[in-house]
Amino acid sequence: MKWIVHSARHRGVVAWLLSAVFTAFYIALYFTEALTPAAKAIGLAGKWDLYGILYTLAVVGGGIHMLRKYGHSRYQVVRTWVVMFVQVVFAFAVPHLLRALHQPEYYLSYFWPLKFEYFTPGYLLSQPWPFIVYSAAGSFLIVPLLGALLGKRWYCSWVCGCGGLANTFGEPWRHLSSKSAAAWKFEKIAIHTVLALCLLLTALLFFTHGRAAQMPALAQTANQFQTIYGFIVLSVLSGVVGVGLYPLGGTRVWCRFFCPMAALLGLVQKAGRFRIEVKQDMCISCGLCSTYCEMGIDVRSYAQSNQSFTRASCVGCGICAEVCPRGVLRLSSETKPSAKLVQIQMQ
Repeated sequence: MKWIVHSARHRGVVAWLLSAVFTAFYIALYFTEALTPAAKAIGLAGKWDLYGILYTLAVVGGGIHMLRKYGHSRYQVVRTWVVMFVQVVFAFAVPHLLRALHQPEYYLSYFWPLKFEYFTPGYLLSQPWPFIVYSAAGSFLIVPLLGALLGKRWYCSWVCGCGGLANTFGEPWRHLSSKSAAAWKFEKIAIHTVLALCLLLTALLFFTHGRAAQMPALAQTANQFQTIYGFIVLSVLSGVVGVGLYPLGGTRVWCRFFCPMAALLGLVQKAGRFRIEVKQDMCISCGLCSTYCEMGIDVRSYAQSNQSFTRASCVGCGICAEVCPRGVLRLSSETKPSAKLVQIQMQ
């Protein structure tokens, strides 16, 4: 049994098999109807209902594991309960309730640019006005404001379903993220490229909306661009690659390298108040913080340099601070370093 667990968590044979299973599942989900008969056999409307149940069970089951593992940490306990609540209520129960009431199936926990279609004119203008207001306020007011005040952690590690799955079901593989300089360079290029494409496509769709007769070629290009973006980014990268590579590349492949919401919030975070504070001359270079950083940040290098820092990719999960044996690290959104930290630094 120990061999199986070790193999599953450290890129062994079991990990490769799990990765193959996850990848095959997402390929079947996105590109075939192979799961539809199984869904209907248990009384569900289709494959997406089955997926919603499995996803929610994965988050709840992984959340229970997190509560057992980090039950001594108030931050992790509260964060995990919030993740499970958001998934069960806002990402599962509410959409089904709306559908039962003959309303559009709307997911309150997702915003543009992550949920790309939520701010495309064809979809947005077809929704009831409360959803239109919520989409606009969420994407252009709530997301950047909370990002500036609290960092991207409020969404990426507390609300987002992608991050919720990573921080619960994906916990056993968080240490597999690459900490190499090459991975960091690729991250900066890839994630901002996806964000740029998302912004360009959104602007193009709004520009061509209602102008198909005047500019048919451009309108057709916009629609083709949206189809390609949906296939590559929203299907292949977020699902097939993002979850399929959990046992081999860690749990934040999608969030770290490709998610446009993470890219946008990362830019806001760099200009905002969030940072990881480092206690002076306390680091013993054990490296646990870097090992368990799911975003591949070499946290130890900052701690060794007595340097508090803000990284655009940091999702504020807090595990680096949790595993540190000397309490060197602290997540902060205060305008000034804490009094306790200042006292330590002055000693």
